[in-house]
Amino acid sequence: MQIQPMTDEQRKAIAIEFFRRVDRGGDVLELFDEKAEFYFPKWGVAHGRGEIAQFLEDLSGILAEISHDMAYANFVQQGDRVVVEATSSGKLKSGAGWRAGTTHAGRWCDVLEIRDFRIQRCFVYLDPDYAGADTERYPWLDGEPTSRY
Repeated sequence: MQIQPMTDEQRKAIAIEFFRRVDRGGDVLELFDEKAEFYFPKWGVAHGRGEIAQFLEDLSGILAEISHDMAYANFVQQGDRVVVEATSSGKLKSGAGWRAGTTHAGRWCDVLEIRDFRIQRCFVYLDPDYAGADTERYPWLDGEPTSRY
């Protein structure tokens, strides 16, 4: 195994490629190290490509489409770590849609660790209730959209 030094721009390019592949349904697994970790709220931590593949299959069971708005993304980098804060829009297979700035969902932040040209770790921080259906615990979601989004 050869350790290869990387620049910040190379790490950023891999992070952007990850979001592009997610959006178009491309092969994201090849971007990950064999032993990578991946966290998604209410799913848990996937260990290794096999479990990451299971998560992606589970997510594709509810998502019809997604688009990450990378044009206005904020990047913070330190060493191997790339933090990306941005927005998204999309539609669930149920037909419900979301768009950051219009609905409560769509704002997210991911923390990635990228070494040797592979994602070693990706932890996703967002509200996975894209449709705003969790109205029993959060009754304010059961109303008309507001300007707070």
